[in-house]
Amino acid sequence: MITGIPGSRVRRAAAVTVTASAMLATAALTAAPAQAVTVPTIVAKGGYVMDNSNGKTLYTKAADTRRSTGSTTKIMTAKVVLASANLNLDAKVTIQKAYSDYVVANNASQAHLIVGDKVTVRQLLYGLMLPSGCDAAYALADKFGSGTTRAARVKSFIGKMNTAAKNLNLPNTHFDSFDGIGSGSNYSTPRDLTKIASSAMKNSTFRTVVKTKSYTAKTITKTGSIRTMQPWTNTNGLLSSYSGTIGVKTGSGPEAQYCLVFAATRNGKTVYGTVLASTSIAQREADAKKLLNYGFAKLG
Repeated sequence: MITGIPGSRVRRAAAVTVTASAMLATAALTAAPAQAVTVPTIVAKGGYVMDNSNGKTLYTKAADTRRSTGSTTKIMTAKVVLASANLNLDAKVTIQKAYSDYVVANNASQAHLIVGDKVTVRQLLYGLMLPSGCDAAYALADKFGSGTTRAARVKSFIGKMNTAAKNLNLPNTHFDSFDGIGSGSNYSTPRDLTKIASSAMKNSTFRTVVKTKSYTAKTITKTGSIRTMQPWTNTNGLLSSYSGTIGVKTGSGPEAQYCLVFAATRNGKTVYGTVLASTSIAQREADAKKLLNYGFAKLG
């Protein structure tokens, strides 16, 4: 009996030691602060990221500084078209020589539309958003603007773009072109462009177009035959290199440098953002990936 007592004491002492250790470990875990998410450094001069579920800001860098936007302008071009009354996506538009002359004169990105071909509005939207066709943008502005002359219709369409910006309460956005090739008064900010994209993405056709990697249009020629166009490839490299990407649009230009408005969904959470004035195609994508990773990390 006496020999059993020391053993009991040892067991009780061991139990106390284990319990104390567990309590200390629990206290340490409780006291430890949550791991902070490191704010990324980007090369782009401007950046913005938001949680699309509630519009909450997750990241800013000169987010309200006005800058040239390049072809990210075309997000608003598409938004205005898709908001048109009695929209018929299968309505046909005849490609005019003026559209072709315009892209040649401006050395602009194009969908290589053929003069005289009949192209549907739906096809023009793909030509606008995938290869960033300024010829497609011109055709849409001419089709959806009001007036008796092409110049009047284009002016009317750009007016609709500015009205849409005002309706979204975007004080730092103004358009003087349908495609981003402006004359000094075509600007926006990372915050404003992100909001434009979020609004545009509420339209199912827009969502379908901007997440498409490649699209082949079949147009109708002057003689009535079917022309199979060369495939249009989406200039948004994130669609192939960042899991969960759902859009939305690239932009570039001498003044704009390299821009990207982006969106991705992971684990039921959606993050939208913009980088403006990065230094190359590769760098704007690297900047965007950093901001997406940061946005998702912040959301947990």
